[in-house]
Amino acid sequence: MSYASLNFRSPKLLKAFKYAPICFGCGKINDGTVVAAHANWHEFGKSGGIKAQDWAVAGLCFDCHSQIDQGSKLSYSERKEKWINAWIKTTDWLWRCGVIKVK
Repeated sequence: MSYASLNFRSPKLLKAFKYAPICFGCGKINDGTVVAAHANWHEFGKSGGIKAQDWAVAGLCFDCHSQIDQGSKLSYSERKEKWINAWIKTTDWLWRCGVIKVK
């Protein structure tokens, strides 16, 4: 079994972002475009054509997601810093609202 096949996947987690109150990147009210934006870095499980693991997602609106993925206005380090800051806020929200919980 390859490492890539061990990546954590959770459709339920990804669907939860339609209920996110805000974009965790810019803070604007969820306008219906907030989605689970996967990390673009290998330390989160990204490899070639394989998305990062589903625990490595930040709730981002279309504009923030585009800025991080296409990145013409932000440097590599700025894109990564913006995503990580949003990921921390996202993870806090996921725990507080009960999407992630300990059984």
